[in-house]
Amino acid sequence: MIAAVTLFFIITLSALITRIAAIALAHTGLSTQSARFQARSAYTGSGYTSAESEKIMNHPVRRKIIYSLMLIGNAGIVTAMSSLILTFVLPDSNAAKLYGLLIVVVGLGILWWAIRSDWVDRGLSKLISKMLKKYTDINVQDYAAVLHLHDNYHVSEMRVEKDSWLANKTLIELDLRKEGITVLGIDRKGEDYLGSPSGNSKILPHDIITLYGKAEVFESIYKRTRDFGGEVQHKKFVEKEAERKKDQTTTKKEK
Repeated sequence: MIAAVTLFFIITLSALITRIAAIALAHTGLSTQSARFQARSAYTGSGYTSAESEKIMNHPVRRKIIYSLMLIGNAGIVTAMSSLILTFVLPDSNAAKLYGLLIVVVGLGILWWAIRSDWVDRGLSKLISKMLKKYTDINVQDYAAVLHLHDNYHVSEMRVEKDSWLANKTLIELDLRKEGITVLGIDRKGEDYLGSPSGNSKILPHDIITLYGKAEVFESIYKRTRDFGGEVQHKKFVEKEAERKKDQTTTKKEK
């Protein structure tokens, strides 16, 4: 019985630790999905791609979080396996084994419900964020709120292909701002990351650019090629954005 309770406690603690780490990683600027994946990968030691690892290793706070997770994860997994073995090997009677199995199954069922529950997730995330802000030096920021990531607004990364409409043009030539798109940064192999690029910055093939704007415009940009059709799509969304701003101005005046 003690071994079964210990096993449930370790699994619950593991889930809590990875949740705390995921929220901490998200506060360093990673997306929520990426932060959860990184936390679970580090805790279980399953690893991740080289591109993802560069984002971790080049950031001191993320590196510290992942390093701590790896250490805790090794100890947690070994302890969990030991408790699992003791739960079903140590008891002499079948009744004791069934009792231990019942504790594990019911406990894991409750834990699974808690992990899947939006209500629990919101409450836990709020509590963990407050604790991180109060007791750590992590720069806790709600990036979704800061960037207004709702109403179909997103931050997205895009790899520029050779035949892309974006390739070999400056930001002034592309005039993406008139489509409601802001280029936040340009990642070019062999060069330092260019954040908040100026209008004279040129986008080259194989660049990875970070964009902020509406998802529907992203979808159009991803598909545009270096032909007349690309320019047509650009003008279409420029007109759409101008109409949107006009409607906003009219609504404000009416209020």
